[in-house]
Amino acid sequence: MKYIGLFIKKLLRYLLKPLSFLPAIVVMYLIFSFSSQDGVSSARLSRMVSEKVVVTADQVLEKGWSAEQIAAYTEQIHYYVRKTAHVTEYFVLAVTVAFPLYVYGIRGLWLVLLAGVFCVSFAGLDEYHQSFVAGRGPSARDVAVDSIGILPGILLVRIVGFIGRKTIFRPLALHKK
Repeated sequence: MKYIGLFIKKLLRYLLKPLSFLPAIVVMYLIFSFSSQDGVSSARLSRMVSEKVVVTADQVLEKGWSAEQIAAYTEQIHYYVRKTAHVTEYFVLAVTVAFPLYVYGIRGLWLVLLAGVFCVSFAGLDEYHQSFVAGRGPSARDVAVDSIGILPGILLVRIVGFIGRKTIFRPLALHKK
């Protein structure tokens, strides 16, 4: 019975390891699709998110702001909402890229370098892609903003992976008795 359980665990690892790259591919597709929006659509989407943030703050804080105040606050935070979206997108990308690399045994500085270079390169290519979209253009500043989210994402994978290896997955290791 013990060997059947080990066989099933090994089989699942063998089958699931290649699928660990799937979330990264999905996130890259989402980033690419957001970048494919023309300038007007992109601005409209981020303004809508900004307005939701302001309206929610108004309701939670019970401020009773007028429509003009909500519009003014929306305009004030719009830039920060856009940049926070950049950081968040690339944080998620870094996690989804670093995780499969970690699963395949890349650890330490190599994980940071490989995942980091890949994500920063993708950010650069994404900005280049925007040069072909109406109302959009490439920005080195956006690549820098994107990069802010990359290192924390990779470090999160390293921390979770380390803790998981020391706690959750330790019983799965073969122990010689």
